[in-house]
Amino acid sequence: MKRWISLVLAALMLMMAVCVAQSEETVQSEEAVPVFDDEIPANYMRRCTKAGKVERITYPSQDYLNGTGEVTKHALVYLPFGYDEAGEYDVLVLCHGIGGSENEWGFSNSFCLGKNAVDHLMADGKARPFIIVMPNGRSCAKPYDTSMNNAASFYVFGQELRNDLLPWIDAHYATYAAAHPDDPAAIREHRAMAGLSMGGMQTINIGLCECLDLFAYFGAFSAAPTSYTDA
Repeated sequence: MKRWISLVLAALMLMMAVCVAQSEETVQSEEAVPVFDDEIPANYMRRCTKAGKVERITYPSQDYLNGTGEVTKHALVYLPFGYDEAGEYDVLVLCHGIGGSENEWGFSNSFCLGKNAVDHLMADGKARPFIIVMPNGRSCAKPYDTSMNNAASFYVFGQELRNDLLPWIDAHYATYAAAHPDDPAAIREHRAMAGLSMGGMQTINIGLCECLDLFAYFGAFSAAPTSYTDA
């Protein structure tokens, strides 16, 4: 499972590294299509000497599911090696599955294969250094209730993302959005959203269908069903 997660993350980061703003004209040249290795290099499985650090944050939010008032939410934030408070970093919001929490991707563990792969991608210049935000995707008063009775809280996460989490991140970290607050069109080009299972659903349901003004890049892996039609 950990190897699979690392493969998914590496593929996503490689895609982000080569993504550039496209013109309205479709590129037909085969040379313009990126090609990726089938597997992560063996050394990417090991700890990188230029390792990023992970911080646990708390931020104020709301019980968007039940409307019962304010709650305190937790998230993990990955900061790349050499993080500079004067920088302008892109942001990836990485969402967990139905039984998980902000800890699911394992980035707090220094031996995490996914984190190691990300560290190496940046150290090798295959991806620009960027920030990864790993939230708890349940927007309710009991975000650690993993029962199916609490599944609806995943579907209202867009309100928390827009109103609470992203503003808090931009207020406390050196994001591109913090440096260019008056240019929303450019800001979305410096944000991505991805997730697996229920987090994949959130990427489609919330990222694409509700927050397209906030994000330009998406990765949905084994996504759970959404509540939006195909259109």
